[in-house]
Amino acid sequence: MKAMKAAGPELPNQAGKWGRLGRRLYRDRSLYLLALPGILFLILFKYVPMWGIVIAFQDYSPFAGILHSPWVGLKHFERFFANPDFWMLFRNTIAINLLSLFLFFPLPILIALMLNELRSVLFKRLVQTVIYLPHFLSWVIIAGLTFFLFAKGEGLVNDILEALGRPRLGVLTNPNAFWLMVTLQSIWKEAGWGTILFLAGIAGINPSLYEAVKMDGAGRLRQMWHITLPGLRSVIVVLFILKLGDMMDVGFEQIFLMYNGAVSNVAEVFDTYVYRLGIKQSQFSYSTAAGLFKSLVGLALVLIGNKVARKFGEEGVF
Repeated sequence: MKAMKAAGPELPNQAGKWGRLGRRLYRDRSLYLLALPGILFLILFKYVPMWGIVIAFQDYSPFAGILHSPWVGLKHFERFFANPDFWMLFRNTIAINLLSLFLFFPLPILIALMLNELRSVLFKRLVQTVIYLPHFLSWVIIAGLTFFLFAKGEGLVNDILEALGRPRLGVLTNPNAFWLMVTLQSIWKEAGWGTILFLAGIAGINPSLYEAVKMDGAGRLRQMWHITLPGLRSVIVVLFILKLGDMMDVGFEQIFLMYNGAVSNVAEVFDTYVYRLGIKQSQFSYSTAAGLFKSLVGLALVLIGNKVARKFGEEGVF
């Protein structure tokens, strides 16, 4: 009886909560209706396919299906970690992402700071347009341009070098140059687009802060250091945490297009490995285990980065 009495008052509160939720949903029904296609997209193409993760713990057969394939536990994970290719994949993936982190990540911040200092609106828009354009090119076009410029036999750069009496360079088949080459491709393609968030963050900084430091005699560099960068700190932290989540994800299309036998030892990453074994060799369970490992590492890095950020007083991602 006491338990029933204790539970009794909860019912009106619960009904009140559901009523308030219903009123908010009805009040903002237009916004929820606008978001509905995106929500359905996430459910259908992001969450529903996660059911397929279970085949990493099975000897999956397309003929038997997920429900009738035999369960093998961690067999494929043990095989994956024992495979000599594992450390090669791990090294290549981490090396490319570390180069991207140190060379690519700070560049949009620097570009945004420089664009913010331009006084000519017309010139600023022109520069923004020029550096944004490569984002809209596919990786197929980027790879084609790279071959056109650097191919050893008929590349434009090598033709110029030969005309100057210099030896031709085999950049595309040089394992020592591969990691830097794909990083520079990413910088050229995405650095301009990445400035959008930082420019938006700069636009949200209170202009009165600049007026206050100007009265104290601060020049542009001091304004940038003491006002602009601190104002962007939360944006930088969030994007850095999200970048950590991509540390195991290089990007299949770019690497696949630049891949060749001469650089296979430095170009093979988790994404191409999963494609080669999962699609071409039909090792579905094994490749799913490799992909799941990559995703779990990314999730762990996001959680760790978010926790560290919150300890330092930042809001983090969640």
